[in-house]
Amino acid sequence: MYYDENKALDVKIAYIGGGSRGWAWKLMSDLALEKSFCGTVALYDTCMDAAENNAEIGNRICRDFPDASPWKYKAHEKLSDALTGADFVVISILPGTFDEMQSDVHTPESYGIYQSVGDTVGPGGILRALRTIPMYEKIAHAIRDFCPDAWVISYTNPMTLCTDALYRAFPRIKAFGCCHEVFTTQTAFMNYLKKAEGITDIKRSDIKLHITGINHFTWVTRAQYKNIDLFPLYPKLFEPLGDGKPIWNTADASIKLDLYRRYGYIAAAGDSHLVEFCPGDWYLNSDATRKGFNIYLKLVSNRKKDLAERLKKSQDLLDGTLPFEMTPSGEEGVLQMKALLGLGDIVTNVNLPNYGQIPNLPLGAVVETNAHFCANTVTPLQTGALPASLYALIAPIVAEQQIIGDAAQNRDLELAFLAFCKDALVTIPTSDARKLFDKMVENTKPYLSEYFR
Repeated sequence: MYYDENKALDVKIAYIGGGSRGWAWKLMSDLALEKSFCGTVALYDTCMDAAENNAEIGNRICRDFPDASPWKYKAHEKLSDALTGADFVVISILPGTFDEMQSDVHTPESYGIYQSVGDTVGPGGILRALRTIPMYEKIAHAIRDFCPDAWVISYTNPMTLCTDALYRAFPRIKAFGCCHEVFTTQTAFMNYLKKAEGITDIKRSDIKLHITGINHFTWVTRAQYKNIDLFPLYPKLFEPLGDGKPIWNTADASIKLDLYRRYGYIAAAGDSHLVEFCPGDWYLNSDATRKGFNIYLKLVSNRKKDLAERLKKSQDLLDGTLPFEMTPSGEEGVLQMKALLGLGDIVTNVNLPNYGQIPNLPLGAVVETNAHFCANTVTPLQTGALPASLYALIAPIVAEQQIIGDAAQNRDLELAFLAFCKDALVTIPTSDARKLFDKMVENTKPYLSEYFR
C-alpha cells in the first residue's frame, strides 16, 4: 500500500511479539501521533492473552484521544492471519524466558567471564542467537508465504544475526534491523550546541553522523551540523560547561571516552554494549576494572522485577486506572514507514547485508550504516572502508558472527562451539570453554531441540 493522493491510506502492520509489555505501547503512541497514514495493527504473540490485552489498550487510544490517528488493533491466534495482506511487519520477540537469559548472563560468571548485557555477543549472545535464529527462519518463511512484498522491521537482539537469518531464509525479503543506540550520540551533540553555542532551533536529526560498523559496535567517523565539523568537539561533551555540568558524565560514558582516546573515532553504542565486543581483559575482567570504568552488570533478577512491574502496568492500562501516555518514543520506525509509503524521506542508521557500503568487510555480512528511505526503497549509503585500527577490532567479530549464522542454519552445535571459543570474552582454556558451553546448552535445551534431531 503506497501513497495515492486520491485515496486515503489504509495500512496494515503485522506485529510479531505483539503482546509486548512496553515497546508495543511506544509503537502505539508513535502511530497515534502520526496523522499522515492509519490502518490496522495485527498483533501476534505466542501468548494470546497478552496480544488481546494490547489490542484492547490500542483500541482505547482512539476513544480516549479524539485527535489521535485512528488505528484499529486486532489480536490473531495464527501467524498466517496476522501476516496476510500486511504492508509492514514489525518483529520484536524475546527468544525464551528470563530463565534462559539468567543462564546466558550469569552461568559464565562461575568461569570468571562477566557480561554487562549478554544479548549480542559473548557467551550469552551466542546462546541467545542459537535460540533465536530458528524462530526467525520460521517467521521469514511465513512472510515469504503470506506477505512477500511487505517491509520488515526487526528490533530483536542479537540484531545482526537476526537480520542475517531473515535474508538466509528468504533472500528476497525486504528487511532491515533498527537500533536506537546511535541516537544518544546525536542527542549529545545537539545538547552541546544548545548549551555551548546557543543554537536553539536544532533537532536531533540535524546532527549528521557518518556511521560504520556492526550493531552495538557502531562507530562514527565524521560528524557535522550544517557547516560545523563536530568531530573535534567530541571531547568537550565530557567537560563542564557554563553551568558546571558536562553533556556526558564520564560515569555514564567512560568507555566511549576511552575508546575515542585509543582509536580517534567515536563509538556510538552504549557503554554496556561496547565493552562486550572488546577483549575480556580490557573492561570486564575484575571488580576493580569494572568499577574504574563505571560498568555495572545488569542482573537478570532485576529484569524479572521490571517484568512484574510492567505486567501490573498492563493491567492498570486495561482497567483504566492508569491513563495511556501519548508521548513520542524517539524511535524512528514510524518515520521509516512514512517514508516507504512515499510521504517523505529520511536518512538513518539501519542494519542491512553488506552490498559494498563497507568494502573491506565481507559482502553479504550484515553491517550497520546509514540508509536513505523513500517511496518503497531503502538504499544503504556507502561509508567507505573501515579505518585499519577499527578493521582490526571489527573484522574478527564479523567472522565470528558468520560462523554462528552458519552453525544455526545447519543446526551444528560443534561449529557454534568454535565461534564460542573465539569470542573476545571467552578467555579461558578450551577445556573449560567446552564445559561452559555444554552447561549453557543444557540449561536452555528446551529451546534448542532442533539441534538434537
